[in-house]
Amino acid sequence: MVEAIPRYALYGEGEAPVAGGFAHIETIATRSALHDWEIGVHRHDHFVQVLLVAEGHASVTLEAQTTSLEGPGRVIVPAAAVHGFRFSQGARGFVLTLSTDFSTRAAGPADPLVAMLARGGIAQLSPEASARALWLAHEMLALQRDWQQHDPLFLALAESLIRTLIASGGRDGAEEGAPPRDDQRLTRFRQLVELHFRQHRDLDFYAQALGLTRRTLSRLTAAQLGCSPMDLIHRRLALEAQRLLRFTNATATQVAAELGFEDPSYFSRFYLRMTGKRPGEERG
Repeated sequence: MVEAIPRYALYGEGEAPVAGGFAHIETIATRSALHDWEIGVHRHDHFVQVLLVAEGHASVTLEAQTTSLEGPGRVIVPAAAVHGFRFSQGARGFVLTLSTDFSTRAAGPADPLVAMLARGGIAQLSPEASARALWLAHEMLALQRDWQQHDPLFLALAESLIRTLIASGGRDGAEEGAPPRDDQRLTRFRQLVELHFRQHRDLDFYAQALGLTRRTLSRLTAAQLGCSPMDLIHRRLALEAQRLLRFTNATATQVAAELGFEDPSYFSRFYLRMTGKRPGEERG
């Protein structure tokens, strides 16, 4: 049995999803100071998290990489991404948690808000962007003392904070300002992959579930993602394998079984082809 990566609903509390339009804010110190300024690796299946570092140092693990961040800076963690933080003692800043449907506040699919929340990343902030983002965070924290669910002012401030980060123009290797090339069929395909990638379904299964032909589905992913449908499925399998190898004590054989590979040797070859590494190398 593979040890699961901890799944947190709200920065360490519970597991149940919440209603749409949820937002929550707290200071970095609120929880990390209780745990020697370290939050171990975990994931949130139903939340996007935004870390604002005003002062101090943060060592940020986001998926397979660990990055050092000096304040002022920000981290955006997409839903389900494995992440963890280690802060210098006394680090100041905020943690904002948003429900995954917060992106429905966007004006449309080309709104950079959608890409920002979906892709995430780490970046420094300019002094101007930092000052504005931190002012908004302080206002949210004060308002939250009288917070009621779906409070429109609280959610509007949260949106303003995210848009401040978008406007900051920080570089983190992601094309933050680029509109996502997507449509509802592709969104549904991604959802189906998330549900069934461990079962190694064939392309006919996904095409039939979407009411498409194999050819149409292949054209859709090629035009909008630059890859085949099976490429997308294999990338999701490789990502989950990488998470399990790096963040649990599972052996390669156990990970192979967990992800539906009957032959551990085939899994090893698959992993090498997808990541350029053998499973055992993730232990280093």
